[in-house]
Amino acid sequence: MTLVNNRAAVVVNGVRDRLKVLLVSGEPHAGERVWRNILKSDPSVDLVHFTILRPPEKQDGTPIKELSLIAFPIRELFDVKLSDFDLIIFDRYSRRGIIPQAYIENVVRYVQKGGALLEAAGPNFGTPSSLFRTPLGDILPSEPTGSVDEEGFKPELTTLGRRHPVTEDLPGAGAPGQAPSWGRWFRQVEARVHNGTVVMKGDHGAPLLILDRVGKGRVAQLLSDQMWLWARGFEGGGPQAELLRRLAYWLMKEPDLEENDLRAAVEGDQLKVTRQSLEPDDRPVTVTAPDGSTSALKLTPGDGGRSTGVLPITQMGLYHVTEPAPAQAGESHTALAAAGPLNPIEFADVRTTPDILAPLAAATGGGVFWAGDGTIPEVRRVSLGRAAAGRGWMGIRENGDYVVTGFRDTPLLPAIAALLLTVGLLIAAWRREGR
Repeated sequence: MTLVNNRAAVVVNGVRDRLKVLLVSGEPHAGERVWRNILKSDPSVDLVHFTILRPPEKQDGTPIKELSLIAFPIRELFDVKLSDFDLIIFDRYSRRGIIPQAYIENVVRYVQKGGALLEAAGPNFGTPSSLFRTPLGDILPSEPTGSVDEEGFKPELTTLGRRHPVTEDLPGAGAPGQAPSWGRWFRQVEARVHNGTVVMKGDHGAPLLILDRVGKGRVAQLLSDQMWLWARGFEGGGPQAELLRRLAYWLMKEPDLEENDLRAAVEGDQLKVTRQSLEPDDRPVTVTAPDGSTSALKLTPGDGGRSTGVLPITQMGLYHVTEPAPAQAGESHTALAAAGPLNPIEFADVRTTPDILAPLAAATGGGVFWAGDGTIPEVRRVSLGRAAAGRGWMGIRENGDYVVTGFRDTPLLPAIAALLLTVGLLIAAWRREGR
């Protein structure tokens, strides 16, 4: 009878409860407090922070029993409970023999299976003790050249950085071709980029912030440890809180920060389609209406990497929006939007059955009759309060209801004639009574 009820549509809203972040600082420095303050300020983040205060090579003669330092729980963090963390941050960490190579390999597998890793590189990243010389080098997007620049520079957004949700519209970034208004940094590790997307550049256009996808997980690499200058307000500071917040949530796969995405939403009587992409894409999307008809929708480029388009809604139901297959190997996206009820109750069961109206008919003294079965029931007029149906007959109840739709006054006689008639009747009555 209908194909509408052959499928069901539901809307599922997911809320991430708590985010567990592991922050490992290789040594005390001014920038580690910036990471800690930003992560601790978010009530949805559970932060576990360890700073290595006493590396194995430090020998100052202090007896072990007089040290009040907490032993680094290496096995518990990097083996037993590693999968419990949503994000791992190495802040100026270098090879010091503290974390065995087998546990570093655990981190690599953790990322490839869907985990997130952020490396904030310090000067040691350009030395032989660099993390790149460990199994992490297989998933890091850049390789150090061995040089560290310590000249003042202002971080700038790259062309792709102006389209990436992590860095687009950062306060103070300035228009393309203009210098940003935020303060300078004074250290950057030189590196050659092998994979990923460079969204920020530093001194002489060298890569500064790189984002990459590894297996099912994500990796970000910041080739400087000078972000704390922004937090201190040096030369006006900068958007360090917003940048690190977006960076952390992109690593943890926040849908709103996807760099290549397709979304559809119903706004009033229009279907609004938004495409987010790193590369300019002028291909139209295909909109499939609830009745199965298709139409092409041209999207107009907007701010950052977003393109939008609107289409009038002419039908109630579920709309499918798909983009054409990419020219290169990549993922094609599909978006869904519902106009009106997702599953209208009138289509839940379209079979002809008296079950739905039978209780109402019984409560009002009526009945249910089938048309077309060859039996024509007798039609009677019944008064108010009596049953309106019986064996072989159906009744039409006389309710006696009426509705006044209007009224009009019409005089029987003109006013003069009525007066003369009244006076005449009075005179005739007076003469009769006078006899």
